[in-house]
Amino acid sequence: MSLQSLEPKSIWSHFENINAIPRASKKEEAIIAYMLQFGESLNLPTSRDEAGNVLICKPASAGYESRKTVVLQAHLDMVHQKNADSDFDFETSGIEMYVDADWVKAKGTTLGADNGLGVATIMAVLASDNIEHPAIEALFTIDEETGMTGAKALTAGWLKGEYLLNLDTEEDDEITIGCAGGVDVTATGALREEAGVAYDTKLEITISGLSGGHSGMDIDKGLANANKVLFRILAAAIKEKDVRLFAVDGGGLRNAIPREAMGSIACKASDVKEVTTAIERENAFILKEYAVMEPNLTIDLKVEKISERIEVLTEDVQDKFIQVLNVVHSGVFRMSPAFPGLVETSNNLARVVLKNGKYTILCLTRSAVQSSKDYLSMILENTFRMLDAEVDFSGEYPGWEPEPEGELVQLTADTYRRLFNEEPRVIAGHGGLECGLIGEAYPKLKMVSIGPTIRGAHSPDERASISSVQKFWTFFLELLKNMP
Repeated sequence: MSLQSLEPKSIWSHFENINAIPRASKKEEAIIAYMLQFGESLNLPTSRDEAGNVLICKPASAGYESRKTVVLQAHLDMVHQKNADSDFDFETSGIEMYVDADWVKAKGTTLGADNGLGVATIMAVLASDNIEHPAIEALFTIDEETGMTGAKALTAGWLKGEYLLNLDTEEDDEITIGCAGGVDVTATGALREEAGVAYDTKLEITISGLSGGHSGMDIDKGLANANKVLFRILAAAIKEKDVRLFAVDGGGLRNAIPREAMGSIACKASDVKEVTTAIERENAFILKEYAVMEPNLTIDLKVEKISERIEVLTEDVQDKFIQVLNVVHSGVFRMSPAFPGLVETSNNLARVVLKNGKYTILCLTRSAVQSSKDYLSMILENTFRMLDAEVDFSGEYPGWEPEPEGELVQLTADTYRRLFNEEPRVIAGHGGLECGLIGEAYPKLKMVSIGPTIRGAHSPDERASISSVQKFWTFFLELLKNMP
């Protein structure tokens, strides 16, 4: 079934078109060119800035000339994640999509609904000749998922609008009016190794089948982190016999909860049975603990002979490394006292790599409160210093402070109530949105974020609700008609 037969056709058609274009963060050249061509094909004023952000302007429809200009904003990049058994090549292929009941899904990869549906919605308005709307500035930013460098590069004076609708919220009954800020935490270093001449057997532990998800919006759902699972198992293994770690490859992008991880350890053939028994015992505990939240969790153990001499971590260094990775905080750090049910501060242990004695650890720390973010960052730094690691903080972006009584917030909420006869959830979200950064360049801009329901963003389980896109389109068009 073609997506272009779904309603509203204008959104799904544009979504299918942009999903045919590879658009990983920091590799958006093709989608930038496509958007520039799209704006020019409509004979609309189209430009790009030095960063690669694209701006397409459209005059007000008849009768709406006196309304204030509204900025419609979405980001062009998407998270490229796939299942371990998939040979899909994001660099050369478009997303393979299909319809499953009320959901649009992708075959073994992320779908790109985050934020492709926002982009497609704006494109549908720009291409239409019968939608009622005020003057529009359509802002398409780049690199939202791995640093928000597009939003950071915005300069004063490019935008003239007084209101901004960000289309990156992922629940159709939510109106987002604030979000957390974030910072990338990176720890690197080298660990002492020795020749593993006494070890003739390798045990490879593989964690797979986890749900993964968005490291902001899904961090409080009790999902397992593959890196934490792996190092828990490694801790159990080294208690039994003389076991040595020599390789780890776990997780992926900072903004995705790790779904898969692999660790390799060496031991003597005479100790394999006891080590294997210890690992399987810990595996049983973990599988039972996560039976409800992670029913597809798989922990595989492969045993094979070592055919050549290998370098392994020394015992003292190995023990400290495993201890630190078990101790390092990952998950919710503090819930918000101001917004019940909202995560205030969290950390995602996103990526752990150990190869040839050198390690890299990637985290993404988020908080709606700067001082709390700084405190958790200090805790992480002190934890990694136990390994004598070099700790780097980068890519920091500010939170977006809510204005619950603001004119645009009230208008958006009133429009939702009138259309659907129910209360919207007006929230400040834990996921990072570009509104905080846009607000730094345009402090007078009034902003809200809305969007259709998307599940499993940043994982191959990502899916978009068809009926929700229809509901969102109705809401969005009515909101455009009623802008001040």
